Amino acid sequence: MEDAEEIFLRYAQDVEVTKYLIWRAHKSVETVREFVGFCLRELKEGRWVQWVIAKKDDRQLIGMIGLKVDGHKAELGYVLARAYWNTGYMTEAARAVVKWALEQKGIYRVWAVCDVENQPSARVMEKIGMRREGVLRRWIMHPNRSDEPRDCYCYALTK
Repeated sequence: MEDAEEIFLRYAQDVEVTKYLIWRAHKSVETVREFVGFCLRELKEGRWVQWVIAKKDDRQLIGMIGLKVDGHKAELGYVLARAYWNTGYMTEAARAVVKWALEQKGIYRVWAVCDVENQPSARVMEKIGMRREGVLRRWIMHPNRSDEPRDCYCYALTK
């Protein structure tokens, strides 16, 4: 919970960062606190694991990455502050999280989706070895792009 204000300041209120996400840019720190509370409840129930991403040198919070566990599969999701795009941080974090997930007993598939226009996210998934399985038509709402469901690429890595 102590990271809520920094999450808000670094990326959660940035409309460019949230452009391809399933949530709109937050207008207050309180909204972030509600989200962090949700994450903590989901962690306790074993359904969703979220990690903040911090720089090694100064421990500055720059993003978040998580896995939503559903039986033998886990869905990967992530967000990164705009100042750190194209720096390799997300590739490093995603590679570590996917490796960890596939080392867990009972998880056989890590998958993720990204809007077909979100090429930077698609590149991250490709760099960490995930394979594009296809296009999911009208799959998910990206409210910052459209009021209608959008097409997404589906990527996965299995063991």
